[in-house]
Amino acid sequence: MVKTAAGKSEGLLADIRGLENVAEAHIVAGNYDIIAEVNAPEVYDILETVSSSMQALDGVTDTKTYIAMD
Repeated sequence: MVKTAAGKSEGLLADIRGLENVAEAHIVAGNYDIIAEVNAPEVYDILETVSSSMQALDGVTDTKTYIAMD
């Protein structure tokens, strides 16, 4: 889940979709602005994508990560 600065969602969508391990990303309505699905072989790789790559994008103000266990 990605929260963005006002007016930044559409521009960030392409950047997020272009990150390694990001399978899908969509603009959504609600408390967060973009939801992204990150697929990777290890949990560390997911956390690396989110904390190092996604959070570094200009306009990303907050993220929340959920790990699917199935």
